[in-house]
Amino acid sequence: MRHLRRLRHLGLSAATALTAALLCAAPAAAAASAPTGGGGDPLFPGGRERVFDLVAHQTQFSFVDVGTPGPSQGDEFVLSGDLLQGSTTVGTFGEVCTLTRVGPVVDSFDQQCVGTLRLPGGDITIQGMISVTAAGPEPDINLAITGGTGRYRTAHGFVHAVSVTGLDTNFTVHLIF
Repeated sequence: MRHLRRLRHLGLSAATALTAALLCAAPAAAAASAPTGGGGDPLFPGGRERVFDLVAHQTQFSFVDVGTPGPSQGDEFVLSGDLLQGSTTVGTFGEVCTLTRVGPVVDSFDQQCVGTLRLPGGDITIQGMISVTAAGPEPDINLAITGGTGRYRTAHGFVHAVSVTGLDTNFTVHLIF
């Protein structure tokens, strides 16, 4: 309950910021280097990984409590925000995390998170499981890049995220076209 109280009072926490970060994949760096057309990009041939860092800055958050008060199976965290490179906003993200398992210890649960990164030239989709214990969310999280649209239509790879503050999460995007 401690984490949920903090979520409700602050509108976000390390758990939500961390999950938010996971949705923030490939803004300007990827947009600038993404292959276009059928011939590919000579600097980024097919099957190569592009790695870059971003900050996910959460701007909106809601907690949907569907069962008994407190964490229960089916509860959801809904969040969105901006994707930043330095001080420049390069995209937005939206995510929904659904609690899939509630542990016997207070404030321990697993959540399945699905999100979309809205970037110039298309969207990137991300998903995965995040575990939270009474001590807080996992310190390091990896989520799968499951696909995309537009210039990201063949995207795959993963996003590694580390929470920095209640609003910001640093992540490293490993994007493969």
